[in-house]
Amino acid sequence: MKAGYETVASRQVYADKVVSLRVDEVRMPGGQVAERAVISRPSAVMIVALDDDGRVFLLSQYRHPVGGFLVELPAGLADKPGETPFAAAQRELYEEAALRAATWHTLADLRVSPGALDQLARVYLARDLTAVPPEERYELGQAGEYEEADFRTEWRTLDDAVEQVHSGEIQNSGTVAGLLAAYTARALRWQPLRPADLPWPAPLGSAAR
Repeated sequence: MKAGYETVASRQVYADKVVSLRVDEVRMPGGQVAERAVISRPSAVMIVALDDDGRVFLLSQYRHPVGGFLVELPAGLADKPGETPFAAAQRELYEEAALRAATWHTLADLRVSPGALDQLARVYLARDLTAVPPEERYELGQAGEYEEADFRTEWRTLDDAVEQVHSGEIQNSGTVAGLLAAYTARALRWQPLRPADLPWPAPLGSAAR
């Protein structure tokens, strides 16, 4: 717990399978107590899948809170018991892009919206890609449902994708961060890359119960 901040009371307002909302009463360094709403979601993984021609795999998915489709990286929740973040990234790349990768690295760790959301996300770089055969994908039942049944996928060069970040066409925060991190890492000849099998960062502890 960070010195000067103490959660003195907490109540849950809402909970479902993937999200919950609680209200904490937090004692501030000056002694005042203030309410802070906290949305909890499982950690998430995102993948910059980069092929030998410098193209990145992107998909468009309907996002109801914003009322439209957003261009995004393959991504998903790391919410399966006992699954490491790296294993979750491999699974999501398979499920959403029908791809496997021989070379993996960690690109970035993100606090997605720390003013209200406690979610941690990790962006991976996946290279040396191979496509999952259609018959294998069908046999394993990776068909998707709801919004995931309406994916629109494409390949764009990393340069073009970064231009679309700057033009405002790509707005998803994790996708923006992942594309810019990959672009910078490539410019630095991949020197900043970290191993893929890192554990999640330790909790920061501030405002935690």
